[in-house]
This record gives sequence, structure tokens and C-alpha cells, in this order.
Amino acid sequence: MRHLLLALLLVQSVFAQNTDPFPTPPDQKGLQVQMVDDALALGIHHAGINVNLTALYDAASKPESGSFVFNQKYLASLDRQIKPLSAKGVVVYLILIAYPSKNPAIDSVVLHPGHRKDYKFSVGAVNTTNGYLNAVMNLLAEYWSGAHPEHGRVWGWIIGNEVNSHFLWNNMGLVPLETAASEYEKAFRIMHSAIRRHSLHARTYLSSDHHWTSSMHNVSVQEATPGREFLDTFARLVRERGDFDWNVAWHPYPEDLGNPRAWTDKTVTHDDSSNKVTFKNLEVLAKHLAKPELLYDGKPRRIILSEQGFHTLLTPEGEKLQAAAYAYAWEKIQTLPTVDAFIYHRHVDHAQEGGLRLGLWRNAPNSIATPHSKKLIYDLFLKAGTAEWRASADALLPVTGLKSWAE
Repeated sequence: MRHLLLALLLVQSVFAQNTDPFPTPPDQKGLQVQMVDDALALGIHHAGINVNLTALYDAASKPESGSFVFNQKYLASLDRQIKPLSAKGVVVYLILIAYPSKNPAIDSVVLHPGHRKDYKFSVGAVNTTNGYLNAVMNLLAEYWSGAHPEHGRVWGWIIGNEVNSHFLWNNMGLVPLETAASEYEKAFRIMHSAIRRHSLHARTYLSSDHHWTSSMHNVSVQEATPGREFLDTFARLVRERGDFDWNVAWHPYPEDLGNPRAWTDKTVTHDDSSNKVTFKNLEVLAKHLAKPELLYDGKPRRIILSEQGFHTLLTPEGEKLQAAAYAYAWEKIQTLPTVDAFIYHRHVDHAQEGGLRLGLWRNAPNSIATPHSKKLIYDLFLKAGTAEWRASADALLPVTGLKSWAE
């Protein structure tokens, strides 16, 4: 009997909900981390790490009986990224993405049943019609809840990527706004519930690109929706089905991803009818989330900027423009108290990112993302949040044409 009681206590302790409060880092400096040691040397307080839900699926699973096995090697590789960061007090956010595996047996379990099998897309919506999503999220949420210090700690969970552009980043087939938001809400609720079982104060985030009243160009209304309409529809569905504490992960890239001059965005406005929300008018998102119907427990949803970077033009002033854009963005977010994190993308230039060179580092010639040498932005990023920031940022003010950052 004594052994049975000890076993029950052990099970309860393993699955006990962690009640630690969400951390309050000294500033918003963050990075989508490629090199852990370098990220720590840069003094980051927030880190974004991609997690492929499809890669976690092990072929030994038996989905027909609800028995799932998970890829331990992949879990161990994630530990190697997460643990050294969280051990140094970095707030880790996982970006939960279902990449197509191109193995029909796996994709039929992990990806949404409506995903377009005959169409090239980057990310699929997740399947909510079987037990895989609940099983994998219970595993991950418990694994990094703080119950296992040997694995590290995760505080933020970003559900999908730019889900308002669902033909490319949350593929569930050709569907209208209401269906796209409803299917996402179902997945989000499963994931949020699993996370909340194991951590009382971890946060979950809806992910959107920078489109606000517009949507991605040259696609139909059944392939992409305006970010504002998606967010509001998702919020309404959550209220109707039982409200909970969701937050927003926004991607305020400049209106033209190939132009780092974020301060010159010409098509955006500073009201709720703006076509996009970029760094230039980021307050539009914050004000929208302060609407009474969007509050939770009387407070606005929190915002993180989980993916955005500035292109390095191949011109003599290219690196200075990139650095000035980072200074501009950093100064802007200091005026917005609900923005908790600015997670820069990328750490290193990536050869397969449509010609964009967003990194703090250049990639080596003929490589995809092997670090080669630091850019001007690297030193500025290092100084963000330190006493050295003011002089370095102010030196870049003339590049923007502004008389002061307050302007």
C-alpha cells in the first residue's frame, strides 16, 4: 500500500501544474536563435525557436488506436537549444509549426485533412480530428513546464505562423475567413488547454503577418484574409466557445520587405483602417487590442513581435540603413507598454529567403546559413538595452531624416 501511495504521489508531482509567474525581463531584446553561445553573448532576454510538429511524429505510432510515439532524437536536439538559454534567464518562445513531411502516412495524421495535397505550400494547419495534437502538446507542455530542469523551461507558445495567410502558412485547403478562423481556434484551444494543464502562467500567441485591412496580394479570399478580420473573428469564436487568455505574436515587417527604410512606409496610416501594421504604425495594433470586446480579465492582450527583420541592400549605405531601421524599431516599441518582446529575425542571412539578407551576420559564400562575418547591425543589437545604446542609436538618427526619435 505504501508503495502504491508513493507511486501516486510521484505521478501527481510529475503532472502538477507549475504556478510560477510569467517572467519580467529587463527589456524586449530577443532573437530567433541559430547560435546559442552568440545569442547569449549578445545579451538577449527573449528567444524564438521553431518546433516542427510533424518531425515529432515517430513511425512506430499507431494512430488508429490512439497510441503515439515521439521522436526522441528531435526532442533532445530541442533540449540542446532550450536549456542553455532558459538556464541564463532567457524567456524561450516555441513557434509550433506543422511542416509537410511529404510522407502521406505521416501527413494524414499530423496535417489538417483539408490541406492541399496537389499544391506546394510551406506549412499545414494541424489536424484536430484525431488524438495526435492533444498527445504531442501534453508531452511538450509537461516536458518544458519547469517540472524537468534538465530539459529547460519554455514560457511562450506561438501557435502556427502567419495563420491569416492560410494558403501558404496554415494550409487547410480553400476556405473562407470564418472556416479558417474556426479551424485555427479549434487547434489553438487544444494546444492552450494542454499548456494550461502544466503551467498556470505560460502564454499562448496567435501569429499574424503585417497585413491589417488588406491581405496577401494575388491570392483569393479563400487563401488569405486581412489580419484584423482574422484576429477579430478568432476572438469572437473564442468568446462564443469559452474565453481564455490568448495573446498576439505580430510580424511588423516594413510594407516592402526589400526596403529597410521602415520610417518611409507610404501606404500605412495611423488609424484602424490602415492596410498594414508595420513598425511605423504599430500603435494601431495596440489600440485595437484595447477595445472592450478584446480585453481579457479587464486587460489588453499582450503583444510580442516574434518575427521581423530588415533587409541589407547591396549598396554602400545598405548596412547603415539596416542598423538605422533596428534603432527606429527599438525606439518605437519603447512607447508601447503592451509590447513585451522584439524577437529579431534572422541571426544569420539565409540563402533561401527570397533574396532577403536580414541577418545580424552574413552567411558564408555558397552556404545556406553558415555564419561568416558580423554586420554593422550586430554591434547596435549588442548595445540595445544597455547604457551604450543612446549614443549608438542617436548616431543613426540622421539616416532616417527624423529630427528626434520622439518624432
